Amino acid sequence: MQDTSTLPVPTDLWPVADFFFRGLGSEVNLNDESEVTMLFRSFMLLYLTTVILAIITFKLGFARKLPVLKTIVVYAVLIIGTFVLTLILGLNLPVPESLLVAALILGIYRVRLHRERSARQQRES
Repeated sequence: MQDTSTLPVPTDLWPVADFFFRGLGSEVNLNDESEVTMLFRSFMLLYLTTVILAIITFKLGFARKLPVLKTIVVYAVLIIGTFVLTLILGLNLPVPESLLVAALILGIYRVRLHRERSARQQRES
């Protein structure tokens, strides 16, 4: 029978997850309150990082302004979906890293679009 008082922590994590889960070691003793607290804190930091990057990516990628109620619904679904995504895939796939790359690409696109529009307005006036 397997011991259920310890939880193994993968050692081959992606960089962001590895940064947050670094101090845990290879397994967490579920009977030790400090280790469980550290595990929970590490997961919540990974989750909050993923939520922030998802919100930034949404804001940069979605050009149209939504009404307030639709915006609230979109953010609520984004927050819930990001929790499920982080819970299931957060340690196995580079979710925050992918969102960071997407946000950088969309940010570069937005800056170039803004410069192009400014140059066009200066030429017209």
